[in-house]
Amino acid sequence: MRVAVTAASGQLGSEIVRALVALGDGTEVVGLARTPKNAERLGVEIRPGDYNERAVLEQALQGVDVVLLVSGMDDPKKRIDQHRNVIEAAKRAGVTKIVYTSVQGAEEATAFSPIIQSNRQTEQDVRRSGLAWAIGRNGIYIEPDVEYIDAYKEAGGIVNCAGGGRCGYTTRSELAYAYARMLTEDAHNGHTYNLHGEAITQYELANYLNRAFGTDLQYTPMTVEEYRADRVAELGEFMGSVIAGIYEGIHNGEADHPSHFKQAAGRNHMSWEKYFAGLEG
Repeated sequence: MRVAVTAASGQLGSEIVRALVALGDGTEVVGLARTPKNAERLGVEIRPGDYNERAVLEQALQGVDVVLLVSGMDDPKKRIDQHRNVIEAAKRAGVTKIVYTSVQGAEEATAFSPIIQSNRQTEQDVRRSGLAWAIGRNGIYIEPDVEYIDAYKEAGGIVNCAGGGRCGYTTRSELAYAYARMLTEDAHNGHTYNLHGEAITQYELANYLNRAFGTDLQYTPMTVEEYRADRVAELGEFMGSVIAGIYEGIHNGEADHPSHFKQAAGRNHMSWEKYFAGLEG
């Protein structure tokens, strides 16, 4: 079996490439990247794969049995057609199965909702492609909170508009483990999985960070309006609004869903106790 991973130079795509190689079952792995040299470090065959160039994608997918479509990072309106380029190229190249990395979140009424809506459209396009398919709806990455620890310490705590809402966080490595199996095992065909670990609150997140880094961070909730203004001031209108929309969705319960991680991966998601214990210095 030959499996192609799009966006292989990115953080999630590269993790999935490594997870596929780690299977050690003879699966041939091909990475697709808009700039191939950025993915050469992965040690697998790398082919050009720009989501805007359908003909290039079709050529890159020759001889491929299964393709992973990693959701793009462009404007939501542009992403729908970009994803369709991958789907149509896969069909023309003779690919038999497509797996899509979607995301969880509020489908209406937040600044993050247009992104969710574009992903839902791609989910429909994948289901209607005529190919075998599987879809993962990723939880929110927890790594950025870890990487932000110095900023949290400087600020004296965590501040956002999630309030007491629970969030189904995950990690890229855990997602990669699940996607490697979704790509290579037919039992997942026709399934849409929520992929995340135990849902936790921002208060619990602060406690985990404190234990791992010896800090004394406190979580302080803000209103959506206050948090949006704060994020826009630091990140600009588009990204600031999107980040605020993500946390507004958490506040509204849109990030607290049943997890299908064990069904996808064949094991439980790593516990947050174990994850944060591994960060303790």
